[in-house]
Amino acid sequence: MMTNSANILIVDDDTALLQALPQALFLRMPNVNVDTSDSAAGALQLIRAREYDAIVSDIKMPGMDGLALLVKIRELRQNTPTLLITGHGDHNLAIQALRGGAYDFIQKPIDRDYFVAALRRAIQTHQLQLQVLEQQRALEGYAKSLELKVQERTNELLEANAAKDEFISMASHELKTPLSSLKGMTQLLHRRLIRAGSQEVTNLVSMENSIRRMEVLVNDLLSISYIETGKLALHCRRCNMGDLCQSLVDEFQAGSNPSPVIHVDIADEIIEADVDAERISQVILNLLANARKYSPARSPIHVSLKRLDDLCIISVRDQGVGIPPEELPQIFERFYRAPSIEVQTGSSVGFGLGLYISHQIVERHGGKIHVESSPGSGSVFSVALPLPVDDAPTDSAELESSQQLM
Repeated sequence: MMTNSANILIVDDDTALLQALPQALFLRMPNVNVDTSDSAAGALQLIRAREYDAIVSDIKMPGMDGLALLVKIRELRQNTPTLLITGHGDHNLAIQALRGGAYDFIQKPIDRDYFVAALRRAIQTHQLQLQVLEQQRALEGYAKSLELKVQERTNELLEANAAKDEFISMASHELKTPLSSLKGMTQLLHRRLIRAGSQEVTNLVSMENSIRRMEVLVNDLLSISYIETGKLALHCRRCNMGDLCQSLVDEFQAGSNPSPVIHVDIADEIIEADVDAERISQVILNLLANARKYSPARSPIHVSLKRLDDLCIISVRDQGVGIPPEELPQIFERFYRAPSIEVQTGSSVGFGLGLYISHQIVERHGGKIHVESSPGSGSVFSVALPLPVDDAPTDSAELESSQQLM
């Protein structure tokens, strides 16, 4: 559909035609404004000064002909449709005009109906192009506005996230110091009450368990702060993994009330790895705590350490409630706690950060952490850590097998 008005330009050196064509258009297209020019040079002045919805030009004109004018129009007004008038039998010129970018051509003698119909199509095409360009500019402006809003919002979120990380780090540090003092004083009091044979030892044990849970929460917050801010530094050294695992099991049993039943299966050979002992201890203790938390009281936990090709494999297996298969993909995500799993033993207090932190620590050691589980059959969490290169097997088949495992 044409808009209420349209502007066209007719270029021809035939003055009779310049009078006849506008009159024909006035009768059939009253909403069209017509400008005329008897030369290409004069037409170019008008085209530079004004936007036209269509241009009609004779091909054969003295000086600059219609084909040369078409080239200039394409340079000045690339989207303005141009119709060229050709003499009868000038098919080669018509083909040349279309190849040069002409919208259509009109043959002499001019058929008024065909001329009006072709001109109407050209005007509609141009006006639609203008609408499309206008909408495109509007969309580009809207997209730019959205981009700015997104950038502003992103900056706000980054600032808020940085403030959150700073607060967590500060709060964790501030809580850790008095908590350590409270823990030390409680342990001292515990020893004195035992020496004195006091019955208050039972109440003190409950207090120590509460302090231990708070300590776990604070350490998780501190670890997540280090991870999120990229400050989780590893201080690796050569470590006897068998001794480390046994000492952690002993520590976990001593610090739990009631003490869990833990079966330890450590390979006879000495297995050494380059690890940050404190961070790997954090991982193993977390896996032990999870095994105890989601298993019935006095249900045994199995810990194993073995060497598999160029990997050190530490596994913690429980006989607890297990994890539904649909929840396994999210188990190592931050703040994730399986909604369908209830705590079986001990406190349910926690942020859902333990497995996420363990995953981050193991991966920063170049290792992998994996879980196998099904409801009612317990879970097996396995940590695979790379062994030092000088201790790794040299057999090519064993190397290929270990790479597949990683």
